[in-house]
Amino acid sequence: MASTTNIATGNAVKAADARENPLVALAAEGQSIWLDYITRDLVRGGELRRLIEEDGLRGLTSNPTIFEKAIGAGDAYDAQMKGLVAQDKSALEIFESVAATDVREACDLFLPVYEQTEGKDGLVSLEVSPLLAHDADATIEEGRRLWQSVDRPNLLVKVPGTEEGVAAVRTLLREGISVNVTLLFSLESHERVMWAYIEALEERAQAGEPIDRVASVASFFVSRVDTLIDKQLDGKQAAGELQGKVAVANARLAYARFQEIFGDDRFKALAAKGARPQRPLWASTGTKNKAYSDVLYVESLIGPDTVNTLPVATLDAFRNHGTVARTIDTDVDGARATIAGLEKAGIDLAAATQQLEDEGVALFAKSFEDLLAGVDAKRQTLVGEQAAPEDPHAVQRASEESFPASDPPAYGSTPGTRSE
Repeated sequence: MASTTNIATGNAVKAADARENPLVALAAEGQSIWLDYITRDLVRGGELRRLIEEDGLRGLTSNPTIFEKAIGAGDAYDAQMKGLVAQDKSALEIFESVAATDVREACDLFLPVYEQTEGKDGLVSLEVSPLLAHDADATIEEGRRLWQSVDRPNLLVKVPGTEEGVAAVRTLLREGISVNVTLLFSLESHERVMWAYIEALEERAQAGEPIDRVASVASFFVSRVDTLIDKQLDGKQAAGELQGKVAVANARLAYARFQEIFGDDRFKALAAKGARPQRPLWASTGTKNKAYSDVLYVESLIGPDTVNTLPVATLDAFRNHGTVARTIDTDVDGARATIAGLEKAGIDLAAATQQLEDEGVALFAKSFEDLLAGVDAKRQTLVGEQAAPEDPHAVQRASEESFPASDPPAYGSTPGTRSE
């Protein structure tokens, strides 16, 4: 029987046999599972190490909302924050310091994975300020600062995939800084990011610089697409045929284009020098609609050279009852038919994905401002009394709820119910 994880306390019931763990079995299909969650207790309490050793966890992603909840939920950060307050550090400086500490220590735990996979996995993401999403120069400067602050080879600097963000991504990659490009919803944005990666590696190779340890993933968001499109399909004749299918179809077409670009002779020349493809990372894979399987966006997107970063509840759900089989390219023609059907139904997918990108940037920026306000409030009051233990699902729900009402949070994980 697969294990049940309690991230907050670090307790777990071990699987009777690791071979029964679907999370571990995903590696045989070429997919890496990452965790979309971080707290200091997770990193220092032994639970992250256990997830790496027993569940085959291969990486970790974070965002400001996760940090906001983690910092405010208990006293794990208070000692470090008090020291920084004594140094008269600003709220931004305090946040960057505590976040860099968590991410640095997580990088250290993942370092054996990083070394064993020769830089393919064992990666940990830390996001630049979303307030800079439309400022390429400022994003570049912050990316450089975070890279130097964490000072670990397995860091990924996380950058929004806006037009300006992609310009910053290319510069950072050219300088040898590994990048996670986030908030990708459309095939067009994804393709732009893939070419930026290739062009940056070509420039490094032409300059005689190494390219074998410059890592990058393209975070392609999934469930949020269904949440928006399903609402637009309400009342239409095609609703029954298309609802709950567009997000997976969109992701499968993104993977098909990924295979074309990274299977081409242009990238093969870089691969001969040690370059790795920029893998698609399936993000926003917690199910939000209770009518759908709680592992829909895991089981439907399994295949070689992919990453899926899971919220805690979805990780637990897949460990418990996930089915492992290659699915990412089993019905590409069906995916094309789904997108064509959407157009026939009068729904503009390009407009919808642009809306999701715009909302994501704006609301991540607001979340970051809320984070800084919370850090500043804690800085001013120097909270010392212990708060209630962290609830990982509350952290994840807070992250999901940073999006608009049109994109409701994933449903929770409690005994006897489906997970996020």
